[in-house]
Amino acid sequence: MQILMSRMRAAMEKYDMIEDGDRIAVGVSGGKDSLALLYALSEMRRFYPKKYDVIAITADMGFFGEKTDFSEITELCNNLGIPHIIRETELYHIIFETRKEKNPCSLCARMRRGILHDITKELGCNKLALGHHADDAAETFMMNLLSGGRIESFRPVTYLSRKDITMIRPMIFASEKEVSSAARKMSLPTVESPCPEDKTSNRNEMKELIRELEKKYPALKEKIIGGMQKADISGW
Repeated sequence: MQILMSRMRAAMEKYDMIEDGDRIAVGVSGGKDSLALLYALSEMRRFYPKKYDVIAITADMGFFGEKTDFSEITELCNNLGIPHIIRETELYHIIFETRKEKNPCSLCARMRRGILHDITKELGCNKLALGHHADDAAETFMMNLLSGGRIESFRPVTYLSRKDITMIRPMIFASEKEVSSAARKMSLPTVESPCPEDKTSNRNEMKELIRELEKKYPALKEKIIGGMQKADISGW
């Protein structure tokens, strides 16, 4: 966890992600990434020079018409002294049953993000923290390049003028391996996703492609991140 927090601190300071008095909503899906982010941000309140509050927010997808059991995550939040707000949604019903999307991941991400934006605003938070890491950034870059012909990735910091909130991604300097290690060492209570697209998405295909390319071009993900920073792509 110390390695993860050091990576986070570097990103938070480089991109001025947090200011005194911030009220930060952390999007918690139940996966290792969002839980590691939540735990680390909670712990960093003890020593980070800027003082901020943290609230965990979760959009329950309602897979197969059932509520997801987030009780262990709520218990973790109680132990950390953090409120955990769960919003029940019909995202699964809308995307998979009503619209029957052939490629549901992009629409799902946009709709889920919109719900998190709304919850963030309703709670009086001025920032929303998301659990994307360096591997996600490199994969997004490659997906945009190969599928859309665009040289871009997500931004470390994004101001949403319509909602008057700022999205931050404090883990962008941490690798997926480092995030996974932190979550495992802290025994964080992950919730396995029942999403039928979880192992077959375009992102998983890109993850495999990068893994194959790195056999010939070592440290490809790090080179992509470095290239975005040098060229100031997407605010990097």
